[in-house]
Amino acid sequence: MLYTDEEKIKQSLSNYQNPDITRRDVINTIQHYPSLTTHLEPFVFNDGSKRELFNLEGTIPVTYKGNTYNIPICIWLMDTHPYNAPMCYVKPTSGMQIKVSIFVDHNGKIYLPYLHDWVPNSSDLLGLIQVMIVTFGEQPPVYAKRPDMQSSTPYPTQPYMPMPGGSSGSSAAPYPPYPTGLSYQPAASNQYPYPPYPSVYPNYPSTSFPYPPSTNHAFPSYPCFPGPPQSGKISSPPAINTANSSGGTTGTITEEHIRASLLSAVEDKVRRRLREQFSQMQAELETLSRTQQELLQGKSKLEDILARLEKEQVELDKNISILKDKEKELEKDIERLSEQQPLDVDEAVTTTAPLYKQLLIAFAEEAATEDAIYYMGEALRRGVIDLDVFLKQVRSLSRKQFMLHALMHKCRQKAGLAG
Repeated sequence: MLYTDEEKIKQSLSNYQNPDITRRDVINTIQHYPSLTTHLEPFVFNDGSKRELFNLEGTIPVTYKGNTYNIPICIWLMDTHPYNAPMCYVKPTSGMQIKVSIFVDHNGKIYLPYLHDWVPNSSDLLGLIQVMIVTFGEQPPVYAKRPDMQSSTPYPTQPYMPMPGGSSGSSAAPYPPYPTGLSYQPAASNQYPYPPYPSVYPNYPSTSFPYPPSTNHAFPSYPCFPGPPQSGKISSPPAINTANSSGGTTGTITEEHIRASLLSAVEDKVRRRLREQFSQMQAELETLSRTQQELLQGKSKLEDILARLEKEQVELDKNISILKDKEKELEKDIERLSEQQPLDVDEAVTTTAPLYKQLLIAFAEEAATEDAIYYMGEALRRGVIDLDVFLKQVRSLSRKQFMLHALMHKCRQKAGLAG
């Protein structure tokens, strides 16, 4: 693969949410199937909105009854790829007719279990194409028209595959207009603005087939008409003579064929409507399921909070009971003390030995002497006493303070206390 092609793909995927993962998936697919080309084109949704989406368009080789055919397809990648499944279509040329089955509807849209069960972390484009090859090898999505009827009638004469080779690819004729009727609706609120790929995917019974495989009849055994016209009026097509594969007999489209075609069109419309309704109901159920899960988680948190509050309530009640008991004890002590006689401060302080009492008295007298000297200095400063009186009194107090210091020092030595 050329470097310029990789740069072109990288530039085209610049607006995607996961450009690196998508680019690797696309490059890996193109390397295995080089007939696919990449484009960035506007895609029209049911509501008329447009969005630039990346697509892979081309042919894939399908082996049917020993022959290899090139089947034209187009794969549109959502801008949330790989978190939403791609939208796949068969794009028949003017010489082809879509073969409606449980895998392909009349618009060419492809329905596969691989798309229905798309897993973002394991599903990829390469696996999708391989599933298409296997599925289309058993149920071909298109068959070729007779060369002389390609321009005169849209009805096929025999359900057979296009000729092998590239003549049935995109170069044979321009593709018909791309269908815009899709089951995808763009959204803007969630992370991935698309619902899961098919809203309802049909079951895959092995015997009860809504469209049985075609055989070598003059007409295909499945309804081949495109359904009632858009105006609401049904116009019966003229009888058309066709030839079978042997060329020996001819057949005419009868009322039975028309009736079967109309029933098939109505059935397809009802099926699509049921898919849309089922998709809506499924989305609502998923929303309700998520809401239920969140409510259960909230309930668990609330129960934990309530249990913790109950435990704290028990502890608070216990502490309140203890405080009430202590309050009663304090009230009793206060009542007992109020009934007693006033205490003498000097008698309240007692010592264990006479020596300690003498030391305590000496310390108190020394502190009183120091206070007296201080107040004598204050009196001198204020002029209450003269200097002679101050010196005389300070000398007497200092002598007394010295004797008290000496007495405390001796008491400490006798008591074995630190000096």
